Amino acid sequence: MTVGPEPRPNSGGATSRVPSGLESFLNTRRRLVDEALARAFVTPVGPAARLHEAMEYSLKAGGKRIRPILVIAAAEACGAPAERVLPAALAMEFLHTYSLIHDDLPCMDNDDLRRGKPTNHKVYGETIAVLAGDGLQAEAFRLMAENGRVTGVSPAAAVEAALLFAEAAGPRGMVGGQAVDWMAEGREVGESDVVFIHAHKTGALIRAAVVCGGILGGATSGQRVALEVYGERLGLLFQIVDDILNVEGDTMAMGKATGSDQVRKKATFPAVAGLPAAKRRAESLLGEARAALLPFGAMGGPLGDLAEYVLTRKS
Repeated sequence: MTVGPEPRPNSGGATSRVPSGLESFLNTRRRLVDEALARAFVTPVGPAARLHEAMEYSLKAGGKRIRPILVIAAAEACGAPAERVLPAALAMEFLHTYSLIHDDLPCMDNDDLRRGKPTNHKVYGETIAVLAGDGLQAEAFRLMAENGRVTGVSPAAAVEAALLFAEAAGPRGMVGGQAVDWMAEGREVGESDVVFIHAHKTGALIRAAVVCGGILGGATSGQRVALEVYGERLGLLFQIVDDILNVEGDTMAMGKATGSDQVRKKATFPAVAGLPAAKRRAESLLGEARAALLPFGAMGGPLGDLAEYVLTRKS
């Protein structure tokens, strides 16, 4: 599946392309996720209809579905079918979407656009937006528990995956990273502080997506270790690329304003190390992520190509 990479725009080059075969892989897995999402949401009715409508608005506002696709790709690398991990894949998207709704609120980043559309609170108001995020978070944990009912998933694997998911979502992971990120705004911070923020705010859920997919897909102990290393590197890579795109990305392609990190004096890799160093770090992380997949052989090809895609993405 993988072809030799061309120069990458996020690494100082002028052109890039998705690795051969990855586009088809992404499209088929994204379709699986979107079909499952359609089944998860029926037409909102009843007194709480507006809440459900707000939840659905952000879930279906677009997005690359990277986190659920990582769940599926990790399970498939371990020899399991995608259907075995679909509830967990949806859980990752629900939790990620909740975090975006809250991240966009006036008390946080105060963003007007997300994926080229008005943010949730701009459409439904702050109160419903907060509750929509709360609802998505609760549904995410319900979906993780539901994965224990899927044929081929042992109760022990379901509990272990749910525990990892909870750690990645809360103060030990995403919420903790978000808190430190907010407290670091406008302060002088070092690279170690940025690594902590990125590894928790963004990296924790990406790592959890990879490792949970492996756990539910029957990964061996060796495969799990490999997935943990890959997921950790990929999570940090993802956020560094976000940092870079906020500096030199295109607003239309991003679907949100660029340059906001500098205005808000946020703790980012370009801010503490400079743009060239951030690009070099991203390249290095890609190599480390690919190296971690060697135990999977050809079965790890899609995961390796996904890491390449993360580096070269434009949005």
